[in-house]
Amino acid sequence: MNKSVKLESLQIGVAGLTLITAVIHLFLGLGSPELMFKVLFTLNGLGYLALLATLYFLGSFASFRSQIRWAFLAFTTVTVILYFVFNGADAFKSIFGLLDKTVEVVLIVLLWLDR
Repeated sequence: MNKSVKLESLQIGVAGLTLITAVIHLFLGLGSPELMFKVLFTLNGLGYLALLATLYFLGSFASFRSQIRWAFLAFTTVTVILYFVFNGADAFKSIFGLLDKTVEVVLIVLLWLDR
């Protein structure tokens, strides 16, 4: 039996922003010369994809959506905070990094509204 997923506009926003930040992190992970950053960025990108899949697309997790949403909020918040911790004052020198953090902050807002 094929059940189609019907997302509302708020959820489409969450999905779109998640895909944007996941692709950015995977791209950075694949392009990083340092093993630590390669692993961190790649795992972060995969984490975003896994959270998105369990939140909206895997029906077997439907009864856990509230908890998954809170985990998604926490994951995204920690990602934003650690960007500034790892980069310090240099965090504001990267337009690409700040663009991604903007995407993540909007994602946090949409996840909050979607509860």
